[in-house]
Amino acid sequence: MNPTTDNAPSPDPSRDPSRGSGTPADLPGPLAFQLVLLRRMADHQPALVEDALRQLGVSRAQMREANRRWQARMHSPRARAGVQPYRALLGTPGTVTTRRIGDLTCEALAWPVPLWPDLRFEVLTAPGGGVWNAWLVRAPGAPAPDLRTTADLAPWSCTVDEVARAFAPARPLEGSAPTRWRLACTAPDPDGAPQHVVAEFTWGLYQRRVDGTEGTGAGATEPAPHRT
Repeated sequence: MNPTTDNAPSPDPSRDPSRGSGTPADLPGPLAFQLVLLRRMADHQPALVEDALRQLGVSRAQMREANRRWQARMHSPRARAGVQPYRALLGTPGTVTTRRIGDLTCEALAWPVPLWPDLRFEVLTAPGGGVWNAWLVRAPGAPAPDLRTTADLAPWSCTVDEVARAFAPARPLEGSAPTRWRLACTAPDPDGAPQHVVAEFTWGLYQRRVDGTEGTGAGATEPAPHRT
């Protein structure tokens, strides 16, 4: 018998971020996941995030803790790969659809996001269960924004796909983090003059426009397929 170990209290599974939902016990999984989304968006749109936190009735400290646990879970050696971490927080997806991408047949799982009723959080899985992409998309049947000029690019108003379609051809650029995307495109200003634009997104949702020369020079590369 080893008194150092045998009399020690049993580990508390709730403190192991690689187990369970990976979120504070007092927060429902879908709420905690919305905080994970907001934490990265706070870097570019802090005022909108503050409004969202008030709407959700949570604090910045709860947002940071939810994100810390999510990151610990995703990077734990015991973490389960694929879509399981998303299912653990979000539950059963609202829809599961089959999608053809080239010669591959994939599954797209989508969950409602109460903070953005017109959006869904979509996880695209490859054959074998790996996650190819995870981001916010427009819900089926929800009205899409009318993107005609640079003035229509309002934060949180549109998704990657919507901007790419509105201002085609758009060129993807590498983001500054795995959950960030950039698109380089040419869009008219309100007077009709063409503008070189780099649009920046977090979790697939538009955050801000950066100058057309930023992110397109040295060090900007075509991104590899996103992995989460």
